Amino acid sequence: MAAPVLSAVRTAELIGPTSGDRPAYQVVADSLRLLIADGRIAVGTRLPSERDLTSALALSRTTVSSAYAVLRERGYLTSRRGSGSVASLPAGAMRRDTGLHMSAQVPEGMIDLTCAAQRAPAGMTQAAEAAIAASPGYLSGSGYLLNGVPELREAIAARYTARGLPTTADEVIVTTGAVVGTAIAARALLSPGDTVVMETPTYPNIFPTLTQLRSRIAAVPVEPTGWDVATMVSTIRASGARAAILLPDFHNPTGNLMSDEQRAVVAKALARERITAIVDETVVEIALDHEGPMPLPFATHHPDTISVGSASKSHWGGLRIGWIRASGSMLERLTAARVPFDIGAPVIDQLVLLQLMQVTPGITAERRRDLVAGRDALAGALRERLPQLRFVLPSGGLSLWLELPDPVAAEVTLAAEDEGVLIASGPRFAAAGGLDRWIRLPYVLTPDELVEAATRLARAVDRVAAGGTVSRRGRSEHRHGPLVA
Repeated sequence: MAAPVLSAVRTAELIGPTSGDRPAYQVVADSLRLLIADGRIAVGTRLPSERDLTSALALSRTTVSSAYAVLRERGYLTSRRGSGSVASLPAGAMRRDTGLHMSAQVPEGMIDLTCAAQRAPAGMTQAAEAAIAASPGYLSGSGYLLNGVPELREAIAARYTARGLPTTADEVIVTTGAVVGTAIAARALLSPGDTVVMETPTYPNIFPTLTQLRSRIAAVPVEPTGWDVATMVSTIRASGARAAILLPDFHNPTGNLMSDEQRAVVAKALARERITAIVDETVVEIALDHEGPMPLPFATHHPDTISVGSASKSHWGGLRIGWIRASGSMLERLTAARVPFDIGAPVIDQLVLLQLMQVTPGITAERRRDLVAGRDALAGALRERLPQLRFVLPSGGLSLWLELPDPVAAEVTLAAEDEGVLIASGPRFAAAGGLDRWIRLPYVLTPDELVEAATRLARAVDRVAAGGTVSRRGRSEHRHGPLVA
């Protein structure tokens, strides 16, 4: 796998102004160190040559050479024969929790902001009763419907068609959630040691599958404001990857939405390198106040795409129903990859989802209003209590992606638990290490609960900033961290 290349112009834009009281070489070195540690320059990326960056920054060659020397000394830059200067992390800094951890029970009084999913929607009881009434036709069989309940597959196909991607029921496979769907796709495409292009940050629950496959990751940074498509194309071109795992629809955790123009550029780069896209559309229905029509599904731009969806965010996570949408011979490969560990989703749960989708294919207007109220309440409380934290207010999705002033996400996470709020720190979402200055806060609870959570988080941040210690009380069930959903 060749190292992706970051242009001198883009590097200079990321570094920003170099004037000030400190020596310019130190400003450049510190800026690049933070960019690499934050994942905004992915590990393995080739930085521009000293000569090219000198020109882009309008600094002396000695200044840039000194900055690069500092980065090499501190472990953030590695010189490779034929690859120039490549971004790296110091030994021991490649931290990523690849486990799916779940606490047995959230203690009373604790606010849990590790799970970006809502409560069950109104009408769940009626949908369950209707599902039971519809179930006798399935009771005479084994209950193992490898591809799913036909009527549900038709409803899912109709939703894709309505979004602009003509789809038949034969192109849909129902799974036990999006995590399983993505794992099936990865196993169908990847052999041990293959490279996969991934965004960083990204939804972390695919990491165990990639670890088992010993996959090599070519990371593509996602900024708080969106994708750097030029760098993404460069990474795709250099990766030698077999697959790319992407979240273009209200990206988790940043909430970014990739435009049709960007999708077309990325799709062209993938097609040129014959890379299959695995696109996680779990959050596609969670448009809050997005203006204008939604972009077309990624597969309309790149037919060689495996689309993965789920009812966990649009309806209810307790149903554990997801799906895969693919075409042609890929369907046979997916079915073969599925059988060893997932031979069919629960029939009753599928029938419940079918009843819900017949009323509302996506989230209801009421749930959308609840999410907007929660998002705005949390954002307002953070601006008031923690003005030093930075974030971009998303037009969809389920969480805020917060930037801390310092790389203390782990310390803040522990201090927050002591203050009575569970949060997920940035390194959990890092595909290639770093992200120590970031935390994710879902806004799926009530406005009052979210304001209280912000108040507790503010106390935790203040404690860490003041150098306060973090206690270990009550960690018997939470010491490994909760499930990130």
